[in-house]
Amino acid sequence: MSGQSQRLNVVPTVTMLGVIKARLVGATRGHALLKKKSDALTVQFRQILKDIVSTKESMGDVMKTSSFALTEAKYAAGENIKHVVLENVQNATIKVRSRQDNIAGVKLPKFEHFSEGETKNDLTGLARGGQQVQACRAAYVKSIELLVELASLQTSFLTLDEAIKTTNRRVNALENVVKPRLENTVLYIKGELDELEREDFFRLKKIQGYKKREVERQMLASKQYAEEKAAEEISLKRGISLGTAHNLLSHASQKDEDIIF
Repeated sequence: MSGQSQRLNVVPTVTMLGVIKARLVGATRGHALLKKKSDALTVQFRQILKDIVSTKESMGDVMKTSSFALTEAKYAAGENIKHVVLENVQNATIKVRSRQDNIAGVKLPKFEHFSEGETKNDLTGLARGGQQVQACRAAYVKSIELLVELASLQTSFLTLDEAIKTTNRRVNALENVVKPRLENTVLYIKGELDELEREDFFRLKKIQGYKKREVERQMLASKQYAEEKAAEEISLKRGISLGTAHNLLSHASQKDEDIIF
């Protein structure tokens, strides 16, 4: 039963052998392409992982700087600076848009930040702390940019991780299940065809032997019939019995070695 499960249940014919060989060639090419795809995705996966690590390391410093700048702005401009800033903001000036990158057939989402409109904070901190407020805004803008980049990297990381797992499952299925099963099927069909060829050869040999024996039997029967006819003619001509005529014919067919001529 184990041998049956390792090959396809097909009729062993020459046509089926060609079909299975074509499927095996396709499976081999597909395995090679999927292997290259898996390698390319793995390289991109490792690069994204390095970028995530470096971005997270810099993210800590940037957030620390932003929090310290906010504390300085509150100290210089007072606690009410938050309400003043919120009153001057109508729409977001930094927005995020998404696009897709194609890596070996896998679509990776990418997020990009862009500025739209102008920030109306020219009079913010005019009495005091204006410089600290602008520094705080610049620090948090940099934090937002890093957050967008980190979100893009982590989303691509998860997408690539799932794509690599799927591709590796397909590679393993082709390498350990599909290709061995097709190869065993090809070997099975070749073995059956060779067995049929040996049976046909044996059958032809038997037929040739039977025909040869039939020809020899017919030739012997013809010879016996000719001898019977000759014996009958001699018996009629000489007036002797049929057995005596047979003896004369047998003696006539034998050669005497002592007689030279």
